[in-house]
Amino acid sequence: MRSLPFGPYLAVNSPIHRLDPRTRILSALLLMIALTAARNPAALVAGLVFILLAWRVGRVPYEPLRKGWLSTLPFLLILAVLQVLFRAGSETDILFHLGPLAISTADLWSGITILLRFSAYMAILGLAAASLSEAELTSGLETLLRPLNMLRIPVQDIVLALQVTLRFFPLLAQTAERIAKAQASRGADWQPTGWNPLKRARQIIPVIVPLFVTSLRRAENMALAMDARGYGSMPERTSVVELHFKRVDILTLTFMVAFCLLLVIL
Repeated sequence: MRSLPFGPYLAVNSPIHRLDPRTRILSALLLMIALTAARNPAALVAGLVFILLAWRVGRVPYEPLRKGWLSTLPFLLILAVLQVLFRAGSETDILFHLGPLAISTADLWSGITILLRFSAYMAILGLAAASLSEAELTSGLETLLRPLNMLRIPVQDIVLALQVTLRFFPLLAQTAERIAKAQASRGADWQPTGWNPLKRARQIIPVIVPLFVTSLRRAENMALAMDARGYGSMPERTSVVELHFKRVDILTLTFMVAFCLLLVIL
């Protein structure tokens, strides 16, 4: 969990943090959709550079992103190699043959593209986690999804489930670390394994059962606490904070739409 690029929320006074939460959420979604639809590696590089500049504008340190990218690099390289070796396409510009497989320039560009795309995804999610607090995320999502109430979709319950999930992630990581330290004090092997997946799996398996038992007990206690406080007794919940779009939010969303369209068109 510590090696993930999704660090804790940073309460700093940056231009990104001063935006409306809905603006930040929509901007992240637009960038992810544009990077998914983009096919040109130059567009992906431009999108990645733009996101890294946004990290600087948001006064977010690059260290969590660097550590998270390095920890997931083996997985990204496996995806890129599979894309290069097994991409279905024409064999017009063959560079070399690897046994029965023919590697072309398009195959190499396809592997580079998937590497850039997933790196940009990590950068977007890391920036969103650092610039959106839990309260801002839930209030922004609840406001954006409010029209779904007309379809009788329980938006408040969905947002609450998301809020509980986000709150349980750090607690889950702390509980896993506490269980691992308790097992290590009793003689369990918790030495660093590097990139050895089999040894890492043998280390994690003894943690799973106590971790699930603790998580289920915590979830049951929270459900009892919600019932005791009358959750669901009122048809709609109210909020102390009311969100309002400002001129800078409208300008930011307009720029994001134009930039994302440019990434797709390139």
